Amino acid sequence: MKIAIGGDHAGFLYKKDLINYLKSKGHEVRDFGTDSEASVDYPDYIHPLCIALEKGEHDLGIIICGSGNGVAITANKHQKIRAAICWNEELAALARQHNDANIISIPARFVSYEMAEKMVETFLTTDFEGGRHQKRVDKIPC
Repeated sequence: MKIAIGGDHAGFLYKKDLINYLKSKGHEVRDFGTDSEASVDYPDYIHPLCIALEKGEHDLGIIICGSGNGVAITANKHQKIRAAICWNEELAALARQHNDANIISIPARFVSYEMAEKMVETFLTTDFEGGRHQKRVDKIPC
């Protein structure tokens, strides 16, 4: 699977470790940055990631910041993006099953790295259920 990943300084360490984890599972990963824990503006990294995902260059995305909010708000400005903030495995599964989320947003300051890894695995291996959920997803874009 082709995965796009990016975030800000608060998510840098998780991002670095998640990239290694994903590669060990055989995924192709493109890192949109940031490249350190130095303070940055997350939209500078999230918009390019979302544009690439909208173009079909990647299957799914992972975005990470301190709360998960800023990166998710930015991502969800894109019409073809459905970014879901998750803090446990059940939410990661439901984001895919019911909302056809194509990006998981991780709040690095509020979940352990171990939970982040479990959520990512759940997100990547859970399919959209379609059916009654499809008509709702179809109503999301403005």
